[in-house]
Amino acid sequence: MGSTMEVVLPSDLKRSANLAKRRHADLCRQERLFNARNRIIGGDIEAWNFQLRDQKIKEATEKLDMTLLVTAEMRHNDKIMCILEERERKDKKNLCRAINDFQQRFQKPETRREFDLSDPLSLKKDIPARQSDNDIRNTVSGMQKFMGEDLNFYERKKFQEEQNREWSFQQQRERRNARAVQKCAENLYTETMLQFDETARHLQKLESATKKAVCAAVKEFNKNQAMESAARKKQEKKQEEEDNLAEISSLLHGSLLSENPQQAASSFGPHHVILDRWKGMTQEQLEQIRLVQKQQVQEKLRLQEEEYQRDMDWDRRRIQGARANLLLERQQLRQQRDLRRALDSSNLSLAREQCLQKKYMNEVSRSQPTEDYFKQFNSRGR
Repeated sequence: MGSTMEVVLPSDLKRSANLAKRRHADLCRQERLFNARNRIIGGDIEAWNFQLRDQKIKEATEKLDMTLLVTAEMRHNDKIMCILEERERKDKKNLCRAINDFQQRFQKPETRREFDLSDPLSLKKDIPARQSDNDIRNTVSGMQKFMGEDLNFYERKKFQEEQNREWSFQQQRERRNARAVQKCAENLYTETMLQFDETARHLQKLESATKKAVCAAVKEFNKNQAMESAARKKQEKKQEEEDNLAEISSLLHGSLLSENPQQAASSFGPHHVILDRWKGMTQEQLEQIRLVQKQQVQEKLRLQEEEYQRDMDWDRRRIQGARANLLLERQQLRQQRDLRRALDSSNLSLAREQCLQKKYMNEVSRSQPTEDYFKQFNSRGR
């Protein structure tokens, strides 16, 4: 039995996402429109503003903390990168030096296999084409030696074996030398890495010692400041006590406690006195004050009488206005009653006509709208 599999394309996923997004937006709109409380009364704007402000403060604090953390991390990473770059530079320099030394020692031009092709002294070193019948350079193409005339077969074979052995020994020596050079380079790299680590630890110790010295200096400075502040406060307290004693002595021997009436006289005129030295008014001043109080009482009675007459006038006018408003309201009520009667009569006639029209439509038309037809209205956000 073969099973069918649905292939979901990216366009189908995008279309489904858009459809779900529109449905969610429509549901949110319906919730806003059909909720009478939110539509008429509205939300708590002040609470929302407080929440928004708290959210912004929280985001700003988190952003500042994240910025400080990222800055410290970047500074630490930059320091590590500088140390690693310096270490890599020195490693490359040592590796290049080791490679150059190896080339100068073991890869000289005269040790190459093809050096004879580019040797400038090749003509001086060259030998004749043939020196004897046993010359190893007598090849088949040279027409110096033919098949069946190989008289030095055993010597040549022995020489080839010796040559192969020598080549094998040479290759072994080259491999050992290469391994020794590689091991030397690895040891040099390890020593360099250990030296870098030791330098980093030394720098960290120096930084820690510097921080401790700075903290000790700050602590000593704060201690000196505290001692100076305590001495200054002690001196100020002593000076304040001396000033208080001088003030008490001045008050005891001054004219304030002796109740001298002239001490309250002010330099601004006879009607001005110094309040902290004044001992009271004279009998003439008291009589003058009582006279002014009687005049004020009479003036107040006169103003109260005028205010009473003015209130009576306003009350009379208010009663007349209320009576006129009452008559006007009664007239409006009669007019509204007449309008309501006319409207009720018109509505009754319209209801009779609608009832006759509905009965006629029921007799003429067979398909009448059901309750579901009216329920579909006002059910969506648009």
